[in-house]
Amino acid sequence: MKSSTIMKWITGVCEALLGIPFLGGLFVLANGWAPLLFMGIVHLITLLLSVRDNENKYGSIFGIIASVVALIPVVGMVMHIISALVLFVAAIRSRRKTQVM
Repeated sequence: MKSSTIMKWITGVCEALLGIPFLGGLFVLANGWAPLLFMGIVHLITLLLSVRDNENKYGSIFGIIASVVALIPVVGMVMHIISALVLFVAAIRSRRKTQVM
């Protein structure tokens, strides 16, 4: 499995955890918004790995957007959930593409 696919799975799980109602927001607020900065950086790394591996990039781009928009509490929760789903779909498609080859 390619490193970009592994990172999509990891970032998808992290986004899903941040999207848990109240708990994800509480975690972000308790840490002074640092998890959003961390996730933005991890999404950027995943995007660069996807470019290197010639894989789809939309999951990482959506994750970066979600990290920025997540400054708005309720919108952030919804964006984290959607971002997690997009990343999971991207990881599944990357994995299937690798298995077919």
